Amino acid sequence: MSIDPISRRNFIKTTGGASIASLLVGAQNLHARGTDDKIRIGLIGLGGRGCGAGIIDCAKADTNIELVAIGDLFPDHLEEAKERIRKNMAKNDLPFNDIYKVTPETMFSGFDAYKQVIACDVDLIILTTPPVFRPIHFKAAVEAGKHVFIEKPVAVDPAGVRSIIETSKVAKKKGLTVVAGTQMRRARHIMAGIEAIRDGGMGEILSGQSTRMGGALSNWRQSEAIRLSNWSDMEWQLRRWLFTTWASGDFITEQHVHNLDLVDWVMGSHPVKATGFGGRQSRTDSIYPNVWDHISVEYEYENGARITHLGAQIDGISNKNDIRISGSKGDLFLSFAKVEIKGKKPFSYDGPTPNPAVIEYKDTLDSIRNGSAINEGERIAQSTMTAILGRMAGYSGRSLSWNFAMNGSKLDLTPKEWTFGGNFPIAPVAVSGKTKII
Repeated sequence: MSIDPISRRNFIKTTGGASIASLLVGAQNLHARGTDDKIRIGLIGLGGRGCGAGIIDCAKADTNIELVAIGDLFPDHLEEAKERIRKNMAKNDLPFNDIYKVTPETMFSGFDAYKQVIACDVDLIILTTPPVFRPIHFKAAVEAGKHVFIEKPVAVDPAGVRSIIETSKVAKKKGLTVVAGTQMRRARHIMAGIEAIRDGGMGEILSGQSTRMGGALSNWRQSEAIRLSNWSDMEWQLRRWLFTTWASGDFITEQHVHNLDLVDWVMGSHPVKATGFGGRQSRTDSIYPNVWDHISVEYEYENGARITHLGAQIDGISNKNDIRISGSKGDLFLSFAKVEIKGKKPFSYDGPTPNPAVIEYKDTLDSIRNGSAINEGERIAQSTMTAILGRMAGYSGRSLSWNFAMNGSKLDLTPKEWTFGGNFPIAPVAVSGKTKII
């Protein structure tokens, strides 16, 4: 049976505040404008996400914007940004000259670049830097009264998660929009599936598994893969941040937060405990500083249900990316492209499928224009903490409670000093059963 059960009555309940209108339109209407007022944007982080999906998806959602300030840690990334954005906009038939209004005076590099971008005359800050910077940059943007689009994950440790939560509360008091880059929360088929679950389609959730297996991302930033002699420890690790635990949170946090966010959404809450293990057997070359390449975590939820997450980033293995959960009345299959419930109330979806990565930016821009703030800060902090809890359990090889990780852990991976000088040795690769709990 293939139906579209999303009702206007339940839309906001299901999405947690996403714009009803934007999620009902087809892809052909994604350029619709709320008013003629241009929204001025500052982009912090000029890597593949910032110069690609970040500003491009924003422009696809609404071309009535201006990119007026950009910043990155590295001067070479800053100098390359304009041409990269130009090429990406050309590929997508976007009006580069109408949108790109950055001048030499509004281009910044270095550890303080974020402060300079935020100080410019901008309405919206897009944060696409390595995750370790997210709590710092988010706090500065909110203190300055800026709306924020914050990429996932929003932290790499419990200290960062707590900071995000506190800043989100400040943003709410100020009436600022905070939208998170977990775009699958706006995937039409997943929203419909969640509503079917909330309407009793699965009964009591009993158990399940989340799986995300794929390649090692060995082609990532190949031009910077080999360390140059003039790069300090800090610079090298930040240029290879995706494979540096303190900067990325390891792959379960940096990438698999998408999957775990969906598991939490299905379950209606965060886990209460996690038990895990893992390691690295493939990504052992020096170009991969200290992250793992495989992990297995069992998450226990309040109702006693246990959901296992199996994750890996290893070249040559099978690709798999889905969630399967069993309930007392039905079984769920969920992927980024499909949702299906088999059981007493079978469900599948064949309705419209506008690009959720574009929809999230449309919701952001609409909320700013309409003065109806969206605040997803605490929600993405929770999902990020689910991923961090799994990593902490895996690294230590121990069963860890949510309460300990969220409220008791002193783990803070942020460097004490942001400087390219001095020694900053790479931490040893974590070993299950040996790495200490902090």
